[in-house]
Amino acid sequence: MLRLYRKPSKGLVGVDISSTTVKLLELSVKNGRYWVESYAVMPLPENSVVEKSILNPEAVADALERVVNLANPHTTHVAIAVPTSMVIHKIIEMDADMSDEEREVQIRMDAEQYIPFPLDEVSLDFEVLPDRLANPNRVNVLLVATRTENVDTRVEVLELAGLVAKVADVESYAMERAFSVFADTLPMGANTVGILDIGHTMTTLSVMQKGKIIYTREQVFGGRQLTQDVQSRYGLSFEEAGRAKKERTLPDDYDTEVLEPFLDAVVQQAARSLQFFFSSSQFNEIDHILLAGGNANIPGLAKLLQQKLGYRVTIANPFLQMGFSPQIDIKKIENDASSLMVACGLALRSFD
Repeated sequence: MLRLYRKPSKGLVGVDISSTTVKLLELSVKNGRYWVESYAVMPLPENSVVEKSILNPEAVADALERVVNLANPHTTHVAIAVPTSMVIHKIIEMDADMSDEEREVQIRMDAEQYIPFPLDEVSLDFEVLPDRLANPNRVNVLLVATRTENVDTRVEVLELAGLVAKVADVESYAMERAFSVFADTLPMGANTVGILDIGHTMTTLSVMQKGKIIYTREQVFGGRQLTQDVQSRYGLSFEEAGRAKKERTLPDDYDTEVLEPFLDAVVQQAARSLQFFFSSSQFNEIDHILLAGGNANIPGLAKLLQQKLGYRVTIANPFLQMGFSPQIDIKKIENDASSLMVACGLALRSFD
């Protein structure tokens, strides 16, 4: 079984498989600073991955092979992520003096309380948390479990492309790790930060409190909506619409008739997600919003969100304090930065 979380051997590339692209990123450390050694992004054919499930493994493997050829990383050892929505997280209290082996036996004995499917179909892992409890003989343990098939489908796709999965992580933990490398670039006092990740079909709000995710909510809404609006308004195919949207080769009425209504819809979705967060927690405001995902760079979006929601909004860039190897196209990676959060968090697993 591929243990989620397992402590890796050194030298891993992060591979993020989303519904529209595969992304590969490799980092190193030189003189106490992270460097981007290699990276590439490759589009996936429509419907290869739908709502986080891989439906066409061959198409994904083919894109992975191309991404490897393009990036030319130093290793074929990979850290991958399982979508957060496919994972169960539980914090359980246990005796402090147990060994990892004893802990695992105990968790497996009690697993039926926490895990709603048969144990032989589950990949699980756990980590002792540093929380101080009232009773010094007890500790909090984070249990993470997912159906083994969720890990296996990703491992198999990597194998088809000649890559070796060494670590399976969870998207939200990868996001936390990426955030940790540029958190100190946010304004002072930004303790509660919302990361709004606008993907192709999913928009996820993750709220971070002092660097840890305390809330996640996914909604079925994303950049695909804008592509479909372009498609229907201008009579284009889905592929043509996507290309025209990226290259901004659309008629003059695009901004007012298509883009602005879409941006308003994003603002509504964001406001609704924040409202759900406030009503289900003791918080009634946040300090800062980071935009992530492939649609974070839509012109005017950050400004509009800031105006309408009343919070400071900036575009996530985990590479702000990193160096770049000579072969990296800096303009391109800066443009892709907001959608490389998960890949970056996975690449950082090299330095555990």
